[in-house]
Amino acid sequence: MKTAAATREHDGMRLDSAASELFSITRNAASKLIEDGVLMLNGALAKKNARVREGDLLAYEQPELKQPDAQPEDIPVRIVYEDEMLAVVDKPKGMVVHPAPGNYSGTLVSALLYRMKGELSGINGVERPGIVHRIDKDTSGLLIVAKTDEAHVKLAAQIKEHSFMRRYDGIVVGCPRQERGEIDRTVGRNPRDRKKMAAGVAGGRQALTEYEVTERYDGFSRMLFTLHTGRTHQIRVHMSSIGHPLMGDTVYGGGATSFEKKHADILHGQCLHARYIGFVHPGDGKYMEFDAGVPDYFEKIVSLLRRG
Repeated sequence: MKTAAATREHDGMRLDSAASELFSITRNAASKLIEDGVLMLNGALAKKNARVREGDLLAYEQPELKQPDAQPEDIPVRIVYEDEMLAVVDKPKGMVVHPAPGNYSGTLVSALLYRMKGELSGINGVERPGIVHRIDKDTSGLLIVAKTDEAHVKLAAQIKEHSFMRRYDGIVVGCPRQERGEIDRTVGRNPRDRKKMAAGVAGGRQALTEYEVTERYDGFSRMLFTLHTGRTHQIRVHMSSIGHPLMGDTVYGGGATSFEKKHADILHGQCLHARYIGFVHPGDGKYMEFDAGVPDYFEKIVSLLRRG
């Protein structure tokens, strides 16, 4: 039985939306659990549009695993490291991690199902086999994939304890005054637009991003970000909140600059790459760290900026 208590952040949300966030499942998956009479609100059945209040208890029995909606697809994907328990994958920009409305094919999950012949953990259900954490569609970079349930549990625990190292290479608009610093501001749903996140909102969750300027250009800066927490859109929201949104970010940016407009065909979304990842191997207990380098689109942008 999986249980979770609604927090102030979820007060007033629909049941399906709250369940989606509390249990880290898609809204469609939450709706299906409610429709099937599996998910309970304070011990009773409720409709998916029922409103949740702070302190309400949501619970459901994990349904028996079925064949994933995602189908194996022969999609090239770069495997940085692989053994019998896990794999480290370098996700390209533009690829969705797991199936969702509008993106049922061409996902990383489909590529993994083909590449690993179904040898993926089942803890996150049929829609996200093996997926321990995720990154945005238009953010490229490293993800760790669990091939066994044991590996999944141990890796998820490291993420929860913030001992899972994640560093991102990115380019922002403007030039921050400080070479190094940190942003310690809560991140939660934007009260004016529930599809977006916002920094410093009431009921948001604690979020900490450490940053370092590594190169300065005319009107832009290259930066290294270290995540100490893993909130949705954390880096993008935090940098936007201090007036330096990610280059190419059409959701949290303040309007495209002339450079971004000119090179939109190269950017295709925010210039952010999950370059480094470090964790303790769930099998032998040894620390492992990987550097993916940067993809071609990132190199092209840097080259253009250096030319001035």
